[in-house]
Amino acid sequence: MTATTSPAAAPETPSPLTDVTRDEASLRRFLHGLPGVDQVGVEQRAAGLATRSIKKEAKRWAIDTAVSMVDLTTLEGADTRGKVRGLAAKAMRPDPERQDCPRVAAVCVYPDLVETAVEALAGSGVRVASVATGFPAGRTSREVKLADTRMAVEAGADEVDMVIDRGAFLEGRYLEVFNEIRAVKEACGSAHLKVILETGELATYDNVRRASWLALLAGGDFIKTSTGKVSPAATLPVTHVMLQAVHDWHERTGELRGVKPAGGIRTTKDAIKYLVAVHEVAGEQWLTPDLFRFGASSLLNDLLLQRRTQVDGHYSGPDYVTVD
Repeated sequence: MTATTSPAAAPETPSPLTDVTRDEASLRRFLHGLPGVDQVGVEQRAAGLATRSIKKEAKRWAIDTAVSMVDLTTLEGADTRGKVRGLAAKAMRPDPERQDCPRVAAVCVYPDLVETAVEALAGSGVRVASVATGFPAGRTSREVKLADTRMAVEAGADEVDMVIDRGAFLEGRYLEVFNEIRAVKEACGSAHLKVILETGELATYDNVRRASWLALLAGGDFIKTSTGKVSPAATLPVTHVMLQAVHDWHERTGELRGVKPAGGIRTTKDAIKYLVAVHEVAGEQWLTPDLFRFGASSLLNDLLLQRRTQVDGHYSGPDYVTVD
């Protein structure tokens, strides 16, 4: 990542926001003082931007950009080292017959498979991400969560995806959630931290905004919608709220932080809608894998098929690409 676009790695809360995290009352006052989200307004804006069309010559750029933003993911109990090696091969060469096809951003696995992914991806430029902190529920002790994180980092993970304690957040124990994110950030060392909000369990857009700001205050390099294990997962309106949060954070602090929608994004058409939202809500500088990711695997299959259509001038069926 470049110095000009990478998310902030330091866990320290920047001035002038330091005082808002000094105690529970201050943090609560700050989070509940954020502007409320107009539910009708954000949903109408998301729907309106979703109807935007892009010129034919821009579609190839959009597809390649989306490919480069994919975190190719396998998070199943039946995952094997062989499956991870196969996923790594696809990450490095998504379309083996097309040398100009970009590689994906990262491969995301469980901590015990990080070492396998690191070996398979060595020298490729594809990053290794690992879920941690008792993913996906996060219902375990902080000691276990930190050990989970350290295990992933010591195995070579470049990025860690943590889950927040949604129960603590929904009960208003904001400082507890803040301190846990800070502790995980410290355990990450030089690895980047993505903070999963599990927005489908937060119930309201106001809660999504508060959780986004809480994660940013605590030092999260990315805020991520969901684990992909809960429905609804990523939605355009929720992603709009999160994109607005990182935009406002940048306006206030000068720091660039990223957003990662995950779960339920399966088609090229869907991906382009999200790219339009990134451009219109956060800004053009977020159109980079350093600041925006897709948590998806099936999405890549459709992107590759549509990419071949753009290049070859006719539709290629699934027999022509590796489909998971």
